[in-house]
Amino acid sequence: MKWIFSYLKPLKVRMAIGLSIKILGTVAELLIPFVLSHILENVIVTQDVGKIIFFGVIMAVCALVAGLGNIIANRMAARVTMIFSSAMRRDLFSKTLMLSARDTDRFTIPSLEARITSDTYNVQNFVGMIQRMGVRAPILLLGGIAITLLMDSALSLVMIATLPLIFIVVYSISRLGVPLYTKVQKSVDGMVRVVREDAQGIRVIKALSKNEYENRRYDTVNRALCKQETKAGTIMGIVNPVMTMLMNLGIAAVVAVSAFLVSKGQSSPATVIAFMQYFTLISMAMMSLSRMFVMFTKCAASAGRISEVMYAESELRLEEDDGKGDPSVHISFEDVSFSYFGKKPNADRVSVSLKKGQRLGIIGATGSGKSTLVKLLLRFYDLDSGCIRINGRDIRSYTKDELTSMFGVALQNDFLYADTIAENIRFGRDISDEDMIRAAKIAQAHDFISAMPDGYSHILSAKGTNLSGGQRQRVLIARAIAARPDILILDDSSSALDYKTDSALRRALAEELGDSTVITVAQRVSSVKSCDLILVIDEGRIIGRGSHEELLRDCAEYREISESQMGGAFLD
Repeated sequence: MKWIFSYLKPLKVRMAIGLSIKILGTVAELLIPFVLSHILENVIVTQDVGKIIFFGVIMAVCALVAGLGNIIANRMAARVTMIFSSAMRRDLFSKTLMLSARDTDRFTIPSLEARITSDTYNVQNFVGMIQRMGVRAPILLLGGIAITLLMDSALSLVMIATLPLIFIVVYSISRLGVPLYTKVQKSVDGMVRVVREDAQGIRVIKALSKNEYENRRYDTVNRALCKQETKAGTIMGIVNPVMTMLMNLGIAAVVAVSAFLVSKGQSSPATVIAFMQYFTLISMAMMSLSRMFVMFTKCAASAGRISEVMYAESELRLEEDDGKGDPSVHISFEDVSFSYFGKKPNADRVSVSLKKGQRLGIIGATGSGKSTLVKLLLRFYDLDSGCIRINGRDIRSYTKDELTSMFGVALQNDFLYADTIAENIRFGRDISDEDMIRAAKIAQAHDFISAMPDGYSHILSAKGTNLSGGQRQRVLIARAIAARPDILILDDSSSALDYKTDSALRRALAEELGDSTVITVAQRVSSVKSCDLILVIDEGRIIGRGSHEELLRDCAEYREISESQMGGAFLD
């Protein structure tokens, strides 16, 4: 939890002021019973109205200072908590975006979502509570004990005798809290995963009438979460009733002893009244401390999960180039092998070279490893062996910005967000209207966009659900083209296009992006047939390479795919 202090350090002045005000208000609150005791025992007997009014005003001033101090300090604490949580969430979200693909796979998206939401909420709550209660409760506890010791040591010792028992109970139970709430947050991950899957697949669920099935699936993870929360809540909930019982026993003991002392003339009713008020304040302080211990266990569990992400070291480190590459070759895979889980190769000794401006097609069955080659080229993952070079340099020697600036990418599971079509194409980049419209024309999207009443200002819904599948793909291809990339990657990004539109897209790419190296990943032969070089991939291996005509002649698998799709004929 040390990282929390790095976020609080810039706020130390604001926190110091707020805590000083809180201390002032709490001390004023502590003085009220003492002043009341003095009035009852020493002032009233004088029958001096002026003195009674004077000390009454002092009590009123103490009450006012206590009330205003707590209000002002709590508002300042809320402000500090807001700034802290905003910075924490911002950095955690930024770190999440910077995680390597392998780290993202390890944490899982639902777990990352839960850490950004519920885990940060638990930490935020504790930081807010520690400012509101972390000073007030100890001052009330220690100050109350000190004053009662001065007023009547015998009664005070009776009360103090209960405190070790309370401390033992709170400490013992709190030790169980961190593992319990860690399990709760893992159950939250499971629930978020199901909700996320159902939200993404809601149309399929409705189309297949699987509402009840998904309800049962959600109910399973919901019950698991309820079970973990109930277990944690039950164990941690023991603290309050045990504390209340011990405090009540202490009060009963104090009343019994005070009655005996008053009857013997060794104490006064005024002292007992003040003492009972202090005992109430001390009881409230102990209850606050118990709540803080419970909140601390939640915070510690959540802070541990957050720090796992915040301090995750990227495996994608910058490395020195070996200088062995050929600068005249734009892209080269040199005996590249890779496995996601270290069991079977997803890329097996792949070697291929491309000159600038060449067009590469990659085709194969689902799961054959086509997209894996793209992910390796983009350095989403690092190779197990071999080397990938761009312009003769090992891609591991490029900074992330240097590498990604070369690419325009339209991936299989790309996304559109709720904004205008223009902003979805620009995607936060400094792209002129001319380049945006040019990209849309190449992507065969300009006509349907222009036909809309508001054109490029048309607002898309989340994920672009108010467009057809083919329209979404054309907008995504326009996004990839808009920045005039050196390398354009189209990973199964035209699967929803009809053959005529797909053919027009391929012609436009050849005419308008002659200087760009284009890599097309597809399952349709028609999408790659015009490429300079086509790779046929199976289980991560290249089982055929050449032009369309060469593969029809020499590669049985390619010929089979071609004949199964179009009987060997193509629409140009």
